[in-house]
Amino acid sequence: MVAVPGARSAAADPAIGHGADEDLRALFGQSSAVFASLVGPAHVVETANPAFFATIGEERARTGVALVDLMPELAGQDIVAKLDHVYRTGEPYTGRDVRVVLGTGPHAREAFFDLTYEPRRDAGGEVAGIRVIGVETTQVKHAQRLMAEHRALLEQIARQAPLTEVLDGMARVIENLAPGELLVSVLLADPDGLHLRHGAAPSLPDFYNEAIDGIATGDGVGSCGTAAHRREPVIVTDIATDPFWDDFRDLARRADLASCWSTPILARDGGLLGTFAMYHRTPRVPQDTDLALIRVFAGTAALAIERHHGEQAQRAAEARAEAARAELAEAVRAERKLRAEAEERAVAAAELTARVRAAATAQAPAAHPEQCQLGGRAGCTAPPELKVADPWGDSAWGCTAHAEEALIHVRSVFIANEELGGLAGYLNR
Repeated sequence: MVAVPGARSAAADPAIGHGADEDLRALFGQSSAVFASLVGPAHVVETANPAFFATIGEERARTGVALVDLMPELAGQDIVAKLDHVYRTGEPYTGRDVRVVLGTGPHAREAFFDLTYEPRRDAGGEVAGIRVIGVETTQVKHAQRLMAEHRALLEQIARQAPLTEVLDGMARVIENLAPGELLVSVLLADPDGLHLRHGAAPSLPDFYNEAIDGIATGDGVGSCGTAAHRREPVIVTDIATDPFWDDFRDLARRADLASCWSTPILARDGGLLGTFAMYHRTPRVPQDTDLALIRVFAGTAALAIERHHGEQAQRAAEARAEAARAELAEAVRAERKLRAEAEERAVAAAELTARVRAAATAQAPAAHPEQCQLGGRAGCTAPPELKVADPWGDSAWGCTAHAEEALIHVRSVFIANEELGGLAGYLNR
């Protein structure tokens, strides 16, 4: 997850849409037939067509050289053993999707060919050499696998599979499609775009994923932090020497990582969604097909992440709407309860008023003081109309207002019954 100085950074094509045709052409380009005529048991290249030299590298376009001297990487590969067998037995050989590793070091690549080896005979009928005719099937083979896996990922996204499941599956697909050992990492941008969080990295060690979880986006912060900051791919071919990895070199060494190519994952509006990185165990320079593959899957990751963000926003909106509905329902229930309580209080007040009036009428003939006795310290000069009492036998006369107040607020106060009298009236009620 580290960056590369500007000269090594490629301009980013949109993941889906503009530039996609070029990526598909790079991945699914036309194969060319290769031909070479070899002589002698050392398989010296006598002649070959331009497609053959283009395949092995124009810098190696020479004849009169033994095949293994021209292409040292073939030593130990099955292709040489098959040539030896045809030369020794004179029996032709045809193989489909024969695997050949071309080149060495950072520029090595895996290729597949449909090959035919035909023995060449001299005038005496002895095998003098071999004609090699082949068609590279690498792109077709990779394209078939890529399309099948890519379709499966799109189906996952369409059925709204969890984002972690989609990203983890995508990482494993790319690792399986790669010709050599490859480790994929997807980091997700925080909403503010200032930090990157772990998204998926099924083959990277846990200690590495934990260490880079939450790294800042910024120039020089590894490949991923720089790619996120610049909004363009950052290619580091050798972590051991790249300055962007100064703060992470020891971590990369512990994880046995030697190169890292990181591409920003961008939304349709240009917003940062995350980064997509490819790691290798050895220093590596990306081929055109590697860059095309990165763009295709960066676009797939963008689609999955944007769909996930949309689903999150929808769920949040639904949760807010449900909370608002619940709050409204609670408010309605509370309002109904208050209205019912108010109606109950109104009925109780009316009943109390009626009782007070009836009691006042009944008590009017009884002897009573000239002023209300229930006015408290402030006193009350209103004429008393009602006598009230408590369970302990105390009683007092008061005006209608203060008598009602006592009946409502003073515990166990009731309208006195003059026929039974104070405490006796309470005890015999």
